[in-house]
Amino acid sequence: AGMKFFLQYVGCFFAVLSTGLLIVSTWTDCWMVNADDSLEVSTKCRGLWWECVTNVFDGIQTCDEYDSIFAEHPVKLVLTRAMMITADILAGFGFLFLVLGLDCVKFLPDEPLIKLRICLVSGVMLLLAGLPGITGSVWYAVDVYVERSSLVFHNVFLGIQYKFGWSCWLGMAGSLGCFLSGALLTCCMYLFRETSSGRFYSAYSLRKGYSSARTIVTNVHWPSSQTATAKMYAVDTRV
Repeated sequence: AGMKFFLQYVGCFFAVLSTGLLIVSTWTDCWMVNADDSLEVSTKCRGLWWECVTNVFDGIQTCDEYDSIFAEHPVKLVLTRAMMITADILAGFGFLFLVLGLDCVKFLPDEPLIKLRICLVSGVMLLLAGLPGITGSVWYAVDVYVERSSLVFHNVFLGIQYKFGWSCWLGMAGSLGCFLSGALLTCCMYLFRETSSGRFYSAYSLRKGYSSARTIVTNVHWPSSQTATAKMYAVDTRV
């Protein structure tokens, strides 16, 4: 039981951490950052939704939002948005299911098998959340690196060159956390399902046996006072 609680709480910790990192990564503005910041008077960051410029002297930041989501955008931007939003939704639902499956939460306290299955569903959802998260983050980072390398290789200077920033790193870390949390929860389900099944069925058999014995005792003692022989005996006794 102690190991089961430990795995659940460790999985819950990584689920909270990874879900938070994925959400922060999706909605922050530093997926791409200028690589030549030592020569610039400002730091330029590009996110999935807007682009920000921060003055290195006074720290003033100015952000410009991209055009409407229905406008034409690069394929890299559109697919990364879709994959990160999908990862956020799956990770969020996985965390909510995990909270319901924890033994410390008073939800279905007499159904240990159902709670373990809820933990299994949570683990599967977190594993699924890690897949689009890591795909979008790594693909975005590789695309930025390839674009920058091709410009350097062809001696093309456009005034500023980018490298992937800390938001992209957060997306990778959150995706790996989802994989780890999901693996812990699925292992927790398979390691302890036999023990919980035995306890559940033994308790059910005990309750069923107790109910059957109570029914037999009731059937033996209750109808005896209403039989015809008993009534005749009572009449003869009074006479």
